[in-house]
Amino acid sequence: MLFTQGDATAAGDAVMRAMFEARKRVFVDLLGWDLPVLADRYEIDQFDDAHARYLILADTDQSHLASARLLPTQRPHLLADLFADLCDGAPPTGPDTWEITRFCLDRDLRAAERRQWRDALVQGLACYALEHGIRTYVGVAEQAWLDQILAFGWHAAPLGRVRTLGTMHLGALRIDISAETPALLAANGIHAQVPFVQAEAA
Repeated sequence: MLFTQGDATAAGDAVMRAMFEARKRVFVDLLGWDLPVLADRYEIDQFDDAHARYLILADTDQSHLASARLLPTQRPHLLADLFADLCDGAPPTGPDTWEITRFCLDRDLRAAERRQWRDALVQGLACYALEHGIRTYVGVAEQAWLDQILAFGWHAAPLGRVRTLGTMHLGALRIDISAETPALLAANGIHAQVPFVQAEAA
């Protein structure tokens, strides 16, 4: 199931906790990012506020499978506030431009499952954008993940060259969303193989 949090809907507390716990296991424990951790269990930073939206794929028992955070670009967000130098020009902003951050696949997934839920979440992001008037996504990614995103088949392009920051090779990109985006993704082998169910308001 795809739970969404933001606007008039909210994922249940258990789903939200599972997402923050999964983020800690991936970004802090696995990747070694220097991020704030709450109660030695949940990765939550200053951008996890009332303006953030979340797309969360969860199992029937509300176990986390995959998730992503969306931030409005007219408010503080990672690209403009922390990584603007990755862009050749000014970072794209506007009411119909949102930032994708914390794209997270659960560490317990097997390889085939990771591909399945990655594809489902990518399609979910495209469909969510179409349903909510989002025309452009922006984001920051390490080079290997950046290269994958650019090759998904949708209209995506770098915003500047990849730069080395500490031990990471990071680049910024934009993704333009249109009515054709889900079909473009599907034509490139990225299918949504799970039903998308919007959670009731908490």
